[in-house]
Amino acid sequence: VNFIRTNYKGVNDRGAIAMIFYNTSSIDDKLIFDPKDKSEKLPVPVLYVSKEAAKKYFSDKSATLNIKLRTGISEKNRQGHNVIGYIDNRAATTVVLGAHYDHLGYGEDGNSMIRTGEKNIHNGADDNASGTAALIELVRKLKSSKATNNNYLFIAFSGEELGLFGSKYFTENPTIDLKTVNYMINMDMVGRLNDSTKALTIGGFGTSAEWGGVITREYFSGTNSIKKTAPSLIIKIDSSGTGPSDHTSFYRKDIPVLFYFTGLHSDYHKPSDDADKINYAGEEVIIRHIYSVIESLNDKPRLAFTKTRESQTTTSARFSVSLGIMPDYTYAGAGVRADGVSDGKPAQKAGLKAGDIIVQLGETNISSLENYMQALGKFKKGEKTRVKFKRGNETLEVTVEF
Repeated sequence: VNFIRTNYKGVNDRGAIAMIFYNTSSIDDKLIFDPKDKSEKLPVPVLYVSKEAAKKYFSDKSATLNIKLRTGISEKNRQGHNVIGYIDNRAATTVVLGAHYDHLGYGEDGNSMIRTGEKNIHNGADDNASGTAALIELVRKLKSSKATNNNYLFIAFSGEELGLFGSKYFTENPTIDLKTVNYMINMDMVGRLNDSTKALTIGGFGTSAEWGGVITREYFSGTNSIKKTAPSLIIKIDSSGTGPSDHTSFYRKDIPVLFYFTGLHSDYHKPSDDADKINYAGEEVIIRHIYSVIESLNDKPRLAFTKTRESQTTTSARFSVSLGIMPDYTYAGAGVRADGVSDGKPAQKAGLKAGDIIVQLGETNISSLENYMQALGKFKKGEKTRVKFKRGNETLEVTVEF
């Protein structure tokens, strides 16, 4: 596929009106159409002929074939819906509680970990019926709570699995003034608390200095209700405000966030992520912990926002270098659009900004996030290269040093 993208121009210059590929080796290639591919359209049709068809039509190398061909690719848009509830306590500030309720369906978008081609429903009990259930239970608790110094906005997000579509849409089209948001708590995969380790990861710890007092000092000293209501948890802290879930959209709007997560497992993005594997007692402990955090902050001043490092789930964790951008997973055009740029990283030092669309990295034309990551993997620390990007109607070029 990458060969086609990089070599079609030479073929087009020689007058070709189509490209036909077929496999002459004895090894099956098992090519699968990628519905999430965002490559720019090529100027000539490209066909891949199956082995059976190749044997039938191409076995005589001296033969001349007349081919009538019609190709067409069209985008199919679907509409998602965020589900929103609100408790109005007539307060000046609002706490946002969120969880995505979408999952993979039959895996038709190519994001299932099972690639057999069979249609199997992905119920997503942990990812993320567990977070959605926690959200509903927190609605019940806060409806009768005495912690009324904040309003509460509850959002069940759609489109998270396709790239945080629902949460990003909300932060760009909010139902309340985002300047009044005190903080946001996101629950994504909170149903698999391990009974042996009791480990709960809480992300976003560094997005406000106030989190330190509420989650660590008071929790571990056992001086407040958090320790009493969730005595069996072993909390692991991640300071980053970004990651592959909906709190990232709020962090991008300078809002303190927390992200509750019980960890990955062998059923992740598989049909086997079912209700019989949920640790219901463990999730109840986590819900009590979240509720206690909210109660503990009820009488405190509004939280101050702090910028953090980028999450290690980005490309810096996979390669020896990082450009220092947070890709916009909702972008559907050619190239990679920066949703954010990290301070002190190569992109920021070279002058790139959020909203810039990277179209070339070194010698590689960037058509999608996949080949951007492949291009990034070619570089080592200390090397320099050129980056071409679009900003509005302009195409700019800068030098970056990794």
